[in-house]
Amino acid sequence: MAGAGAGAGAGALAGLAACATLACNVAGAVLFLLSQDDERLRRGCAARLGAGGVASQPVEECGDEEALAPDAVLNLELGDPTMYRAFWREVGDCGATVIRGCQGMSYFSDDDAVLCWFLEPELEREVRRLHRIVGNAVVDGYHLVVGTGATQLYQAAMYALSSPARRDQPVPVVSPAPYYSSYPPQTDLLLSDFYRWAGDANTFTGDECIELVCSPNNPDGAIREAVVRSAGAKAIHDLVYYWPQYTPITGAAAHDIMLFSVSKLTGHAGTRLGWALVKDREVARNMVYFVDRSTTGVCKESQMRATKILGVVSDAYEVVPPARARASGAVPRLFDFALRRLEERWRILRATVAATGAFSLPEETSGYCNFAKQTVTACPAFAWLRCEKEGVEDCAELLAGHNIVGSGGEQFGGDARCVRINMLDRDNVFDMLVQRLSSIN
Repeated sequence: MAGAGAGAGAGALAGLAACATLACNVAGAVLFLLSQDDERLRRGCAARLGAGGVASQPVEECGDEEALAPDAVLNLELGDPTMYRAFWREVGDCGATVIRGCQGMSYFSDDDAVLCWFLEPELEREVRRLHRIVGNAVVDGYHLVVGTGATQLYQAAMYALSSPARRDQPVPVVSPAPYYSSYPPQTDLLLSDFYRWAGDANTFTGDECIELVCSPNNPDGAIREAVVRSAGAKAIHDLVYYWPQYTPITGAAAHDIMLFSVSKLTGHAGTRLGWALVKDREVARNMVYFVDRSTTGVCKESQMRATKILGVVSDAYEVVPPARARASGAVPRLFDFALRRLEERWRILRATVAATGAFSLPEETSGYCNFAKQTVTACPAFAWLRCEKEGVEDCAELLAGHNIVGSGGEQFGGDARCVRINMLDRDNVFDMLVQRLSSIN
Protein backbone atom coordinates (compact mmCIF):
# COMPACT_ATOMS: atom_id res chain seq x y z
CA MET A 1 0.00 0.00 0.00
CA ALA A 2 2.64 2.65 0.82
CA GLY A 3 5.36 3.96 -1.47
CA ALA A 4 8.36 1.94 -2.62
CA GLY A 5 11.38 1.75 -0.33
CA ALA A 6 9.41 1.75 2.92
CA GLY A 7 11.42 -1.28 4.08
CA ALA A 8 10.18 -3.28 7.04
CA GLY A 9 7.26 -0.91 7.53
CA ALA A 10 6.07 -1.62 4.01
CA GLY A 11 6.40 -5.36 4.62
CA ALA A 12 4.30 -5.14 7.76
CA LEU A 13 1.68 -3.09 5.97
CA ALA A 14 1.67 -5.52 3.07
CA GLY A 15 1.03 -8.32 5.54
CA LEU A 16 -1.80 -6.32 7.08
CA ALA A 17 -3.29 -5.76 3.62
CA ALA A 18 -3.05 -9.49 2.84
CA CYS A 19 -4.83 -10.37 6.09
CA ALA A 20 -7.47 -7.75 5.44
CA THR A 21 -7.99 -9.09 1.92
CA LEU A 22 -8.47 -12.64 3.20
CA ALA A 23 -10.87 -11.52 5.92
CA CYS A 24 -12.93 -9.43 3.54
CA ASN A 25 -13.05 -12.17 0.92
CA VAL A 26 -14.32 -14.63 3.50
CA ALA A 27 -16.97 -12.14 4.61
CA GLY A 28 -17.94 -11.35 1.03
CA ALA A 29 -17.34 -7.63 1.61
CA VAL A 30 -15.65 -5.03 -0.55
CA LEU A 31 -12.09 -4.32 0.53
CA PHE A 32 -11.10 -0.75 1.17
CA LEU A 33 -7.50 -0.35 2.30
CA LEU A 34 -7.93 2.75 4.39
CA SER A 35 -5.51 4.80 6.46
CA GLN A 36 -5.55 8.21 8.04
CA ASP A 37 -2.85 8.82 10.60
CA ASP A 38 0.25 7.13 9.15
CA GLU A 39 2.13 10.12 7.76
CA ARG A 40 4.94 8.03 6.28
CA LEU A 41 2.45 6.50 3.83
CA ARG A 42 1.63 9.97 2.52
CA ARG A 43 5.30 10.94 2.33
CA GLY A 44 6.11 7.70 0.51
CA CYS A 45 3.43 8.25 -2.12
CA ALA A 46 4.36 11.91 -2.50
CA ALA A 47 7.99 10.90 -3.04
CA ARG A 48 6.97 8.41 -5.72
CA LEU A 49 4.83 10.98 -7.46
CA GLY A 50 7.74 13.41 -7.39
CA ALA A 51 9.93 10.78 -9.03
CA GLY A 52 7.35 10.20 -11.74
CA GLY A 53 6.63 6.71 -10.42
CA VAL A 54 3.38 4.77 -10.57
CA ALA A 55 1.94 2.79 -7.70
CA SER A 56 2.31 -0.98 -7.55
CA GLN A 57 -0.35 -3.66 -7.93
CA PRO A 58 -3.89 -2.50 -7.17
CA VAL A 59 -6.25 -4.47 -4.99
CA GLU A 60 -8.23 -7.29 -6.59
CA GLU A 61 -11.48 -5.31 -6.82
CA CYS A 62 -9.83 -2.92 -9.31
CA GLY A 63 -9.29 -5.60 -11.95
CA ASP A 64 -9.91 -5.42 -15.68
CA GLU A 65 -13.33 -4.74 -17.16
CA GLU A 66 -15.70 -7.65 -17.53
CA ALA A 67 -16.50 -8.68 -21.09
CA LEU A 68 -19.91 -7.74 -22.47
CA ALA A 69 -22.20 -10.19 -24.19
CA PRO A 70 -23.17 -9.11 -27.73
CA ASP A 71 -26.80 -8.70 -26.64
CA ALA A 72 -26.04 -7.08 -23.27
CA VAL A 73 -28.41 -4.37 -22.10
CA LEU A 74 -26.49 -1.10 -21.71
CA ASN A 75 -27.93 0.62 -18.66
CA LEU A 76 -26.90 4.23 -19.14
CA GLU A 77 -29.83 5.70 -17.24
CA LEU A 78 -27.81 6.57 -14.13
CA GLY A 79 -24.59 8.55 -13.91
CA ASP A 80 -22.48 5.70 -12.53
CA PRO A 81 -18.90 7.04 -13.02
CA THR A 82 -17.09 3.73 -13.57
CA MET A 83 -14.87 5.34 -16.24
CA TYR A 84 -12.66 6.55 -13.38
CA ARG A 85 -11.78 3.04 -12.27
CA ALA A 86 -8.97 2.92 -14.82
CA PHE A 87 -7.40 6.04 -13.31
CA TRP A 88 -7.49 4.76 -9.75
CA ARG A 89 -6.18 1.39 -10.90
CA GLU A 90 -3.15 3.29 -12.24
CA VAL A 91 -2.76 5.23 -8.99
CA GLY A 92 -2.82 1.91 -7.13
CA ASP A 93 -1.96 1.77 -3.46
CA CYS A 94 -1.13 5.48 -3.23
CA GLY A 95 -4.89 5.98 -3.23
CA ALA A 96 -5.41 3.49 -0.40
CA THR A 97 -5.59 3.98 3.37
CA VAL A 98 -5.99 1.83 6.51
CA ILE A 99 -8.59 2.44 9.21
CA ARG A 100 -7.55 0.88 12.48
CA GLY A 101 -10.11 -0.62 14.82
CA CYS A 102 -9.64 2.17 17.36
CA GLN A 103 -10.21 5.00 14.88
CA GLY A 104 -13.36 6.96 14.22
CA MET A 105 -15.34 5.55 17.13
CA SER A 106 -16.72 8.78 18.56
CA TYR A 107 -19.71 10.65 17.16
CA PHE A 108 -17.57 13.78 17.22
CA SER A 109 -14.87 14.67 14.72
CA ASP A 110 -13.59 17.97 16.08
CA ASP A 111 -13.95 18.91 19.74
CA ASP A 112 -13.08 22.51 18.88
CA ALA A 113 -15.63 22.84 16.06
CA VAL A 114 -18.12 25.62 16.63
CA LEU A 115 -20.35 24.71 13.70
CA CYS A 116 -20.00 21.37 11.83
CA TRP A 117 -18.95 19.06 14.67
CA PHE A 118 -19.00 15.91 12.50
CA LEU A 119 -16.66 17.30 9.81
CA GLU A 120 -13.20 15.70 9.91
CA PRO A 121 -10.63 18.54 10.07
CA GLU A 122 -8.34 16.75 7.57
CA LEU A 123 -11.16 16.54 5.04
CA GLU A 124 -11.91 20.23 5.39
CA ARG A 125 -8.26 21.07 4.73
CA GLU A 126 -8.15 18.89 1.60
CA VAL A 127 -11.43 20.28 0.24
CA ARG A 128 -10.27 23.86 0.62
CA ARG A 129 -6.85 23.00 -0.79
CA LEU A 130 -8.30 21.43 -3.94
CA HIS A 131 -10.67 24.32 -4.60
CA ARG A 132 -7.75 26.74 -4.32
CA ILE A 133 -5.66 24.67 -6.76
CA VAL A 134 -8.46 24.39 -9.33
CA GLY A 135 -9.87 27.88 -8.77
CA ASN A 136 -13.48 26.81 -9.31
CA ALA A 137 -14.92 28.13 -6.04
CA VAL A 138 -14.11 30.72 -3.40
CA VAL A 139 -13.43 29.10 -0.03
CA ASP A 140 -12.19 32.00 2.09
CA GLY A 141 -15.01 33.36 4.21
CA TYR A 142 -17.20 30.30 3.55
CA HIS A 143 -18.42 27.69 6.04
CA LEU A 144 -18.00 24.06 5.01
CA VAL A 145 -20.77 21.56 5.72
CA VAL A 146 -20.27 17.88 4.91
CA GLY A 147 -23.09 15.53 3.98
CA THR A 148 -23.91 12.04 2.72
CA GLY A 149 -23.55 13.06 -0.90
CA ALA A 150 -24.89 16.25 -2.45
CA THR A 151 -28.38 14.74 -2.11
CA GLN A 152 -28.49 15.16 1.66
CA LEU A 153 -26.97 18.62 1.42
CA TYR A 154 -29.63 19.61 -1.09
CA GLN A 155 -32.30 18.63 1.43
CA ALA A 156 -30.41 20.44 4.19
CA ALA A 157 -30.13 23.61 2.11
CA MET A 158 -33.85 23.62 1.30
CA TYR A 159 -34.63 23.19 4.99
CA ALA A 160 -32.25 25.99 5.95
CA LEU A 161 -33.64 28.44 3.39
CA SER A 162 -37.30 27.74 4.02
CA SER A 163 -37.60 27.00 7.74
CA PRO A 164 -37.64 30.65 8.91
CA ALA A 165 -40.14 31.56 6.18
CA ARG A 166 -43.90 31.85 6.34
CA ARG A 167 -45.64 28.75 7.66
CA ASP A 168 -49.06 29.13 5.99
CA GLN A 169 -47.85 27.41 2.79
CA PRO A 170 -44.66 25.74 1.53
CA VAL A 171 -42.01 27.78 -0.30
CA PRO A 172 -42.04 26.88 -4.04
CA VAL A 173 -38.91 25.11 -5.33
CA VAL A 174 -38.15 25.60 -9.02
CA SER A 175 -35.45 24.93 -11.62
CA PRO A 176 -35.23 25.77 -15.34
CA ALA A 177 -36.20 22.88 -17.62
CA PRO A 178 -34.59 20.64 -18.56
CA TYR A 179 -33.70 20.16 -14.89
CA TYR A 180 -32.08 17.31 -13.00
CA SER A 181 -34.70 14.56 -12.88
CA SER A 182 -34.15 13.88 -9.16
CA TYR A 183 -35.03 17.43 -8.10
CA PRO A 184 -38.84 16.89 -8.01
CA PRO A 185 -38.86 13.59 -6.05
CA GLN A 186 -36.10 14.73 -3.69
CA THR A 187 -37.95 17.96 -2.98
CA ASP A 188 -41.25 16.25 -2.18
CA LEU A 189 -39.82 13.14 -0.52
CA LEU A 190 -40.36 14.40 3.03
CA LEU A 191 -43.72 16.02 2.25
CA SER A 192 -42.38 19.04 4.10
CA ASP A 193 -44.65 21.93 5.04
CA PHE A 194 -41.65 24.22 4.49
CA TYR A 195 -41.07 23.64 0.75
CA ARG A 196 -42.62 21.87 -2.25
CA TRP A 197 -41.69 21.32 -5.88
CA ALA A 198 -43.25 23.94 -8.19
CA GLY A 199 -41.76 23.09 -11.59
CA ASP A 200 -40.00 25.07 -14.32
CA ALA A 201 -38.31 28.25 -13.12
CA ASN A 202 -38.81 29.80 -16.57
CA THR A 203 -42.57 29.88 -16.03
CA PHE A 204 -42.57 30.81 -12.33
CA THR A 205 -44.49 34.05 -11.68
CA GLY A 206 -44.43 34.33 -7.90
CA ASP A 207 -42.10 36.24 -5.61
CA GLU A 208 -40.70 33.95 -2.93
CA CYS A 209 -39.05 30.72 -4.11
CA ILE A 210 -35.96 28.55 -3.91
CA GLU A 211 -34.31 28.14 -7.30
CA LEU A 212 -32.01 25.19 -8.02
CA VAL A 213 -29.24 26.27 -10.36
CA CYS A 214 -27.32 23.30 -11.77
CA SER A 215 -24.23 24.42 -13.69
CA PRO A 216 -22.95 22.72 -15.78
CA ASN A 217 -26.52 21.53 -16.09
CA ASN A 218 -27.66 17.95 -15.74
CA PRO A 219 -28.86 16.74 -18.28
CA ASP A 220 -27.65 18.99 -21.13
CA GLY A 221 -24.33 20.40 -19.85
CA ALA A 222 -25.35 24.04 -20.27
CA ILE A 223 -23.78 26.76 -18.11
CA ARG A 224 -26.53 28.40 -16.10
CA GLU A 225 -27.34 31.34 -13.87
CA ALA A 226 -30.42 31.98 -11.74
CA VAL A 227 -33.41 33.04 -13.85
CA VAL A 228 -35.84 34.14 -11.12
CA ARG A 229 -35.03 37.76 -10.28
CA SER A 230 -37.71 38.52 -7.70
CA ALA A 231 -36.74 39.93 -4.31
CA GLY A 232 -37.95 36.82 -2.50
CA ALA A 233 -35.95 34.34 -4.60
CA LYS A 234 -33.10 32.37 -3.02
CA ALA A 235 -30.73 30.12 -4.95
CA ILE A 236 -28.92 26.84 -4.32
CA HIS A 237 -26.08 26.35 -6.81
CA ASP A 238 -25.49 22.71 -7.68
CA LEU A 239 -21.90 22.77 -8.97
CA VAL A 240 -21.06 19.07 -8.78
CA TYR A 241 -19.88 19.13 -12.42
CA TYR A 242 -17.94 22.40 -12.23
CA TRP A 243 -14.54 20.71 -12.56
CA PRO A 244 -11.95 20.97 -15.37
CA GLN A 245 -12.74 17.60 -16.99
CA TYR A 246 -16.31 18.67 -17.74
CA THR A 247 -16.15 22.39 -18.51
CA PRO A 248 -13.70 25.30 -18.74
CA ILE A 249 -13.08 26.85 -15.31
CA THR A 250 -13.78 30.49 -16.15
CA GLY A 251 -13.70 31.82 -12.59
CA ALA A 252 -14.11 31.04 -8.93
CA ALA A 253 -17.81 30.68 -8.10
CA ALA A 254 -18.91 32.75 -5.10
CA HIS A 255 -22.60 31.99 -4.63
CA ASP A 256 -24.43 31.85 -1.30
CA ILE A 257 -24.73 28.04 -1.28
CA MET A 258 -22.57 25.80 -3.50
CA LEU A 259 -22.87 22.01 -3.55
CA PHE A 260 -20.10 19.58 -4.59
CA SER A 261 -19.73 15.80 -4.58
CA VAL A 262 -16.86 13.30 -4.50
CA SER A 263 -18.80 11.07 -6.88
CA LYS A 264 -18.72 13.55 -9.78
CA LEU A 265 -15.21 14.78 -9.02
CA THR A 266 -13.24 11.54 -8.61
CA GLY A 267 -15.74 8.81 -9.56
CA HIS A 268 -16.16 7.48 -6.00
CA ALA A 269 -19.94 7.35 -6.07
CA GLY A 270 -20.06 4.58 -3.46
CA THR A 271 -18.27 6.74 -0.88
CA ARG A 272 -21.45 8.86 -0.66
CA LEU A 273 -19.83 12.11 0.35
CA GLY A 274 -20.47 15.72 -0.59
CA TRP A 275 -19.86 19.16 0.81
CA ALA A 276 -21.44 22.58 0.73
CA LEU A 277 -19.69 25.93 0.78
CA VAL A 278 -22.06 28.28 2.58
CA LYS A 279 -21.63 32.03 2.92
CA ASP A 280 -24.16 32.77 5.67
CA ARG A 281 -23.35 31.35 9.09
CA GLU A 282 -26.98 30.96 10.14
CA VAL A 283 -27.84 29.06 6.96
CA ALA A 284 -24.82 26.79 7.53
CA ARG A 285 -25.91 26.25 11.14
CA ASN A 286 -29.39 25.17 10.02
CA MET A 287 -27.90 22.81 7.42
CA VAL A 288 -25.72 21.23 10.11
CA TYR A 289 -28.84 20.84 12.27
CA PHE A 290 -30.65 19.03 9.43
CA VAL A 291 -27.76 16.57 8.90
CA ASP A 292 -27.46 16.10 12.67
CA ARG A 293 -31.16 15.32 13.12
CA SER A 294 -31.46 13.09 10.03
CA THR A 295 -28.29 10.96 10.29
CA THR A 296 -26.43 12.16 13.43
CA GLY A 297 -23.52 13.31 11.32
CA VAL A 298 -21.67 11.78 8.38
CA CYS A 299 -19.77 8.48 8.16
CA LYS A 300 -16.16 8.98 9.29
CA GLU A 301 -14.87 6.16 7.09
CA SER A 302 -16.22 7.97 4.03
CA GLN A 303 -14.60 11.19 5.16
CA MET A 304 -11.27 9.47 5.75
CA ARG A 305 -11.33 7.84 2.35
CA ALA A 306 -12.31 11.08 0.65
CA THR A 307 -9.51 12.89 2.45
CA LYS A 308 -6.96 10.48 1.01
CA ILE A 309 -8.48 10.56 -2.48
CA LEU A 310 -8.62 14.36 -2.65
CA GLY A 311 -5.06 14.52 -1.35
CA VAL A 312 -3.87 12.29 -4.20
CA VAL A 313 -5.60 14.55 -6.73
CA SER A 314 -4.10 17.72 -5.27
CA ASP A 315 -0.61 16.27 -4.82
CA ALA A 316 -0.36 15.47 -8.53
CA TYR A 317 -0.86 19.14 -9.38
CA GLU A 318 0.79 20.81 -6.39
CA VAL A 319 3.55 18.51 -5.08
CA VAL A 320 4.77 17.50 -8.54
CA PRO A 321 5.99 20.43 -10.70
CA PRO A 322 3.66 20.66 -13.73
CA ALA A 323 6.55 20.79 -16.20
CA ARG A 324 8.01 17.54 -14.89
CA ALA A 325 4.59 15.88 -14.88
CA ARG A 326 3.96 16.80 -18.51
CA ALA A 327 7.45 15.74 -19.55
CA SER A 328 7.39 12.33 -17.87
CA GLY A 329 3.76 11.50 -18.59
CA ALA A 330 4.00 8.98 -15.75
CA VAL A 331 2.31 10.83 -12.90
CA PRO A 332 -1.40 10.04 -12.64
CA ARG A 333 -3.31 13.34 -12.85
CA LEU A 334 -7.06 13.06 -12.50
CA PHE A 335 -8.24 16.04 -14.53
CA ASP A 336 -5.84 15.28 -17.39
CA PHE A 337 -6.95 11.65 -17.50
CA ALA A 338 -10.67 12.41 -17.41
CA LEU A 339 -10.51 15.23 -19.95
CA ARG A 340 -8.57 13.08 -22.42
CA ARG A 341 -11.11 10.26 -22.09
CA LEU A 342 -14.11 12.54 -22.40
CA GLU A 343 -12.67 14.52 -25.31
CA GLU A 344 -12.15 11.30 -27.24
CA ARG A 345 -15.59 9.95 -26.36
CA TRP A 346 -17.33 13.15 -27.39
CA ARG A 347 -15.36 13.26 -30.66
CA ILE A 348 -16.48 9.71 -31.47
CA LEU A 349 -20.08 10.28 -30.37
CA ARG A 350 -20.48 13.48 -32.40
CA ALA A 351 -19.07 11.79 -35.48
CA THR A 352 -21.41 8.82 -35.01
CA VAL A 353 -24.47 11.02 -34.53
CA ALA A 354 -23.62 13.09 -37.60
CA ALA A 355 -23.17 9.95 -39.70
CA THR A 356 -26.51 8.40 -38.75
CA GLY A 357 -28.63 11.50 -39.26
CA ALA A 358 -31.11 10.00 -36.80
CA PHE A 359 -30.06 12.09 -33.80
CA SER A 360 -28.73 15.48 -32.80
CA LEU A 361 -26.73 16.82 -29.85
CA PRO A 362 -26.42 20.26 -28.23
CA GLU A 363 -23.94 22.51 -29.98
CA GLU A 364 -20.32 22.05 -28.91
CA THR A 365 -18.97 24.87 -26.73
CA SER A 366 -15.49 25.86 -25.63
CA GLY A 367 -13.77 28.55 -23.60
CA TYR A 368 -10.56 29.58 -21.90
CA CYS A 369 -9.94 27.50 -18.77
CA ASN A 370 -8.09 29.32 -16.00
CA PHE A 371 -6.96 26.00 -14.55
CA ALA A 372 -5.63 24.45 -17.77
CA LYS A 373 -4.32 27.82 -19.00
CA GLN A 374 -5.69 27.15 -22.47
CA THR A 375 -8.92 27.00 -24.45
CA VAL A 376 -10.74 23.71 -23.90
CA THR A 377 -13.96 22.18 -25.18
CA ALA A 378 -16.72 21.37 -22.72
CA CYS A 379 -17.19 17.62 -22.25
CA PRO A 380 -20.41 17.06 -20.26
CA ALA A 381 -20.90 13.96 -18.15
CA PHE A 382 -24.13 13.21 -20.05
CA ALA A 383 -25.17 13.28 -23.69
CA TRP A 384 -28.54 15.01 -24.21
CA LEU A 385 -29.47 13.06 -27.32
CA ARG A 386 -32.45 14.14 -29.43
CA CYS A 387 -34.12 11.80 -31.91
CA GLU A 388 -34.68 13.39 -35.34
CA LYS A 389 -36.31 10.38 -36.97
CA GLU A 390 -39.69 11.14 -38.45
CA GLY A 391 -42.56 9.54 -36.56
CA VAL A 392 -40.54 8.83 -33.41
CA GLU A 393 -41.93 10.65 -30.39
CA ASP A 394 -40.17 8.71 -27.62
CA CYS A 395 -36.39 8.50 -27.96
CA ALA A 396 -35.95 6.37 -24.83
CA GLU A 397 -38.34 3.79 -26.28
CA LEU A 398 -36.44 3.78 -29.58
CA LEU A 399 -33.13 3.15 -27.82
CA ALA A 400 -34.65 0.49 -25.58
CA GLY A 401 -35.40 -1.48 -28.74
CA HIS A 402 -31.62 -1.57 -29.28
CA ASN A 403 -30.86 -2.63 -25.67
CA ILE A 404 -29.83 0.90 -24.66
CA VAL A 405 -31.45 2.21 -21.48
CA GLY A 406 -31.48 5.99 -21.07
CA SER A 407 -33.52 8.54 -19.12
CA GLY A 408 -36.40 9.96 -21.13
CA GLY A 409 -36.59 13.71 -21.58
CA GLU A 410 -39.97 14.08 -19.87
CA GLN A 411 -38.31 13.11 -16.56
CA PHE A 412 -36.34 16.35 -16.83
CA GLY A 413 -39.34 18.51 -17.62
CA GLY A 414 -38.38 18.34 -21.28
CA ASP A 415 -39.30 16.66 -24.56
CA ALA A 416 -39.76 12.87 -24.81
CA ARG A 417 -37.82 13.07 -28.09
CA CYS A 418 -34.73 13.66 -25.93
CA VAL A 419 -32.91 11.14 -23.79
CA ARG A 420 -30.01 11.45 -21.34
CA ILE A 421 -27.11 9.04 -21.82
CA ASN A 422 -24.32 8.51 -19.27
CA MET A 423 -20.88 9.29 -20.74
CA LEU A 424 -18.94 8.05 -17.70
CA ASP A 425 -19.37 4.29 -17.96
CA ARG A 426 -16.62 1.78 -18.77
CA ASP A 427 -14.77 1.84 -22.09
CA ASN A 428 -16.34 -1.34 -23.44
CA VAL A 429 -19.83 -0.08 -22.60
CA PHE A 430 -19.18 3.17 -24.46
CA ASP A 431 -17.76 1.29 -27.45
CA MET A 432 -20.86 -0.89 -27.66
CA LEU A 433 -23.10 2.18 -27.32
CA VAL A 434 -21.45 3.76 -30.35
CA GLN A 435 -21.78 0.56 -32.36
CA ARG A 436 -25.49 0.33 -31.64
CA LEU A 437 -26.18 4.00 -32.33
CA SER A 438 -24.40 3.72 -35.68
CA SER A 439 -26.84 1.00 -36.72
CA ILE A 440 -29.84 3.34 -36.26
CA ASN A 441 -30.62 5.47 -39.30
